[in-house]
Amino acid sequence: MKHDPALSPSAVRQRAAAHRAMALAALRADSSLSVRLKRYSAAMARARALEAQEVAL
Repeated sequence: MKHDPALSPSAVRQRAAAHRAMALAALRADSSLSVRLKRYSAAMARARALEAQEVAL
């Protein structure tokens, strides 16, 4: 599957929101604290990167 790097601003916002939701879900997962924190941090980093990309558009 080829990824299209030119997303519309609304699509970027939706993806960022999805990553924020994944981050919160990671905190509630049935995993060890270190795993939950690692997943949360990764998802929030993606959300922040998408939001920064949206500002640049």
